[in-house]
Amino acid sequence: LISGCGAFTFLSSAVAAISGLLMGYELGLISGAVLQISNILALSCKEQEIVVSSLLFGALFASLTGGFLIDRFGRRLAIIIASSLLVLGSLILLPYESYGILILGRIAIGISISLSSIATCVYIAEIAPQHRRGLLVSLNELMIVIGILFAYVSNYAFASVSHGWKYMFGLVIPLGALQAIAMYFLPPSPRFLVMKNNDEAARKVLERLRETSDATKELTVIKSSLKDEHQHSFLDLFRSKNNMRARMLVGLTLVFFVQITGQPNILFYASTVLKSVGFQSNEAASLASTGVGVVKVVSTVPATFFVDQVGSKTFLCIGSSIMAVALVTMGLVNRNIHMNFTNVCKSQSPEDFFLQRSGNLTSVTNGSLKDQFVSMALPERLSLDLQRSPAIARTGTLNRTTLAGVKSPIGSHMQSGEVPIVLKWLSLASLLLYVAAFSIGLGPMSWLVLSEIFPGGIRGRAMALTSSMNWGINLLISLTFLTVTELIGLSWVCFIYTIMSLASLAFVIVFIPETKGCSLEQISTELAKQNYGKTPLCWVSQHREELVPVELAKREKEQLY
Repeated sequence: LISGCGAFTFLSSAVAAISGLLMGYELGLISGAVLQISNILALSCKEQEIVVSSLLFGALFASLTGGFLIDRFGRRLAIIIASSLLVLGSLILLPYESYGILILGRIAIGISISLSSIATCVYIAEIAPQHRRGLLVSLNELMIVIGILFAYVSNYAFASVSHGWKYMFGLVIPLGALQAIAMYFLPPSPRFLVMKNNDEAARKVLERLRETSDATKELTVIKSSLKDEHQHSFLDLFRSKNNMRARMLVGLTLVFFVQITGQPNILFYASTVLKSVGFQSNEAASLASTGVGVVKVVSTVPATFFVDQVGSKTFLCIGSSIMAVALVTMGLVNRNIHMNFTNVCKSQSPEDFFLQRSGNLTSVTNGSLKDQFVSMALPERLSLDLQRSPAIARTGTLNRTTLAGVKSPIGSHMQSGEVPIVLKWLSLASLLLYVAAFSIGLGPMSWLVLSEIFPGGIRGRAMALTSSMNWGINLLISLTFLTVTELIGLSWVCFIYTIMSLASLAFVIVFIPETKGCSLEQISTELAKQNYGKTPLCWVSQHREELVPVELAKREKEQLY
């Protein structure tokens, strides 16, 4: 696991990646918690939307302002602040059953997970050795999907417990506190110390991380790279100097494709789609929650451990290609089944949804599905795609008898009759393939690339800007998905996502550099030289091994003599 990477470096990365676990848990948690909260507080449809999306507003705020905090006060301190804020936000929620307090707590948690998601990626990328950076940064993504799975389990465990939502929110408090304390004893990023002209401390940190008695060579490369870079202002991200504008456009476009390929939205309707194609009650429920969650985790594992050998660009290409195949299959299957979605929030009465657990039926208010849908507007770094599934999954536990007495919220106008067994299993296979493809490609790799392509002096602010774009697009796409699906049908939505997956494949091939085996300084040096318009980066990546080490060797020589 840690060959070629010191035990202390791995430990530091693992402690920082707890942020991912906390983030995944908070993303997956709300879909289960809102079911109980809406009943206890008798929330209207609009109020539930606000409860769920209050986390988004906090996260958008943090993504716009957090970059300056990360670059000014350091990556490690930002993670400590984020963990403390998560604990504080969760503690605010627990004693009260108040709508206002609920909003306040969720905003604090939103700020926390957004800030930590940016800071953790940057921190791990900067302490990792170049040949193990992919594994260590992707560790954060792996922790996110494990956190989502943990949230599913928590949602089910406390669904029938009185005030179970308090236990759901409270479970993260000890873990958040533990991370804040542990991060205090871990070293700051050596690159951040060099930015603050603290070279001696940076050398000691590097020697400790690399388990060597002399880190002068690596320190020299970092200093030579940061000498020009730390002068960057935020506005430089939009200027042509050192190709900063082109790098920013590549980062923003990559984030755009993470969202526009539809992962969060398709998964939102996972159990409904599967139920409509013949998977009844328990099958659909278990698949849409833990089943999809397990596929997500299992797919992320090989991507995490082999990224340094295979390369992030290769994984992005494989992921986008398989997503396109899975989506076109899903579209064709749904076209043959003639599904018809209705506008859930407007057309439903409170009795439309029932949560069946241990023989008890608990009614869910009319807004819950739409609100969980809004809650999808949370960052993926990634991998927000599963957050609503548990609640939707529970709707899958409705049996035929129950459904006979109420109108089905979605798919109620479906053709009667048994769905052919081939279509049934093809739909299941394509959905799982789609989840798996996203989990080896756009899910983890986008954020690895983003943590590498920006200069150290402005990396925090650049990551924050791409993160805010991620949250903004997710919100926009999530809020229009119901309307678009109602207008053109699910199969055409799948076909549109197929086109977007193919477009992302083309974009990755032409514009994303292959960065495996290169230090952050080598990557920045090369990207500053290249003209994105005249020299496609697919060519650069092929010749990187020849170009970069030679250039860096010259610079090191100049520094040493």
